[in-house]
Amino acid sequence: KLRGFLKMPSGAQKKEFEPAWWLPGGHIQTLYRKFSPIETVRQVRQRIELKDGDFIDLDWAENIAVVDNTTDMIVVILHGLCGCAGSSYVLSLQRLLSENGIPSVAMNFRGCSGEVNRKAQAYHSGVSEDVEEVFSSLSHLHPEKNFAFVGYSLGGNVLLKWLGECSGNLRVKKAVAISTPFSLSYCSQAMLRGLGRLYGRYFVKKLLADFSTKKFHFQQIVNRDQLSKIQQLGELSDISSIWEFDDKITAPLHGFKDAEDYYNKCSSICFLDSIKTNTLLIQSQNDPLVPLSAIPLRGKLVPHINLQLSKKGGHVGFISGRRDHWLERRILQFIQV
Repeated sequence: KLRGFLKMPSGAQKKEFEPAWWLPGGHIQTLYRKFSPIETVRQVRQRIELKDGDFIDLDWAENIAVVDNTTDMIVVILHGLCGCAGSSYVLSLQRLLSENGIPSVAMNFRGCSGEVNRKAQAYHSGVSEDVEEVFSSLSHLHPEKNFAFVGYSLGGNVLLKWLGECSGNLRVKKAVAISTPFSLSYCSQAMLRGLGRLYGRYFVKKLLADFSTKKFHFQQIVNRDQLSKIQQLGELSDISSIWEFDDKITAPLHGFKDAEDYYNKCSSICFLDSIKTNTLLIQSQNDPLVPLSAIPLRGKLVPHINLQLSKKGGHVGFISGRRDHWLERRILQFIQV
């Protein structure tokens, strides 16, 4: 029964988003996506060993084997901050893709797959080098396939930065970025004021808990080298905002001078002009985490980048009804055309 609702009907997709009447605001759209029932998708894990000795875990949608379908496309999905391959928006997309015969694989950023990664470094909004290594491995394993990439929030920023750096790989046919924090500084500041502070506190609490777990893990396995890198950061108990977390942890661990240096070098808005891939940007004007000031102007984008800016939708929300799956259908439609 669920298959019928998720199957892509010919010509039925509405390109313009209209929110469900019972989810009118940006905050409720955002929170509903976070706390709504999660789709059931069986996944198969694949581990990619990285050149620096760390690893990335990939989760494939199990019911569509790469060799058993008629499409030549593999969709690679990048999750957002504090997310994983098991996040609701990832599973919802994987299910719809599977129903339409398209194989998909979700990339867990370092430390996000349920297992502590081997390095003090984890992930951040600019880890495009990890995407490059994963893509290189997938390209080698599936030489007959082309690829489409979908990135949500932080994953969208990483995706666009990578696309700008790689200057158009011919095997990457399409890309979709949803609720992207194009200007990291503006978005970090948005979580310092108003209701944005609630989101900021949630992320900081989660990030600090993960960081504490990693520190304890390194103590238990006696990984002195990586533990030393964490201890060199000094006292971290007073961190209360994303900006402070990035300034005291993200930046020094990943080779940046400070939060400002990290934001300047990793904001995807600086890489858009270099993107050669046919790309769709899906954003909303009432996104509580990405202010309008952070979103690029449509008129300044290169012709093959299309910005779809809805009045409503929240942050990775775009819920038009319990069974409508507007966001997933819009992504599928763009990939298939």
